[in-house]
Amino acid sequence: MKKYYLSLNVNMDLNQLVRAAAGALLTGALALPSFAHASALEQFKAFVTGTKAAKGEFTQQLVHADAAAKPGAKAPKISTGTFVFARPGQFIWIYQKPYEQMLQSDGVQLYIYDKDLNQVTTKKLGNALGSSPAAILFGSNDLEKNFVLKEDGAKDGLEWLVATPKAKDTTFDHIRIGLRNGEPQAMELTDSFGQTSALAFTKFEKNPTIGNEQFKFVMPKGADLFQQ
Repeated sequence: MKKYYLSLNVNMDLNQLVRAAAGALLTGALALPSFAHASALEQFKAFVTGTKAAKGEFTQQLVHADAAAKPGAKAPKISTGTFVFARPGQFIWIYQKPYEQMLQSDGVQLYIYDKDLNQVTTKKLGNALGSSPAAILFGSNDLEKNFVLKEDGAKDGLEWLVATPKAKDTTFDHIRIGLRNGEPQAMELTDSFGQTSALAFTKFEKNPTIGNEQFKFVMPKGADLFQQ
């Protein structure tokens, strides 16, 4: 965000001060993108093209399609963690609770580390992001190559978008993205069995300074390595 400073003369009268302050505030406001009346698709495209990197926190829970119909059904377990990414394909996604697990990619290799097992599974990233939910956040800008994007109205203070994978071999039926002020606030991933993983994002910071070395995976001491 640009900063605007007022250079004030000690002899400046009150009217001049008010006009100067108003002018600075107006200039600052005009410099910021306005999403007050932007559709979900407009916000999403602005996010994809304008966000080269980001970091934040997330909560995730699995919602079963028939859970509400079952009396005495247990509340879904909630996972929490942090993320950081740099497009395309570099990311660190860390589950902190209820158990620790990390998914990390340097853009070439994907590493999955299970702390309890002290085990690392690695595989080529390749085109794996293409039609996956991860492509929404971490993939290239050409999302319409792999997804059909459709407006899904407003709900809970968010503008919603539905992304349906064009590929037939994906495990996900569709992905809903809830946006506010040009940033994704929520995602709902529905698989072919009707189960939905609901994600909520907080402390979302766009375009922080991130070096490529941050995504270089360091093998934990004594961990077993499996390649796929």
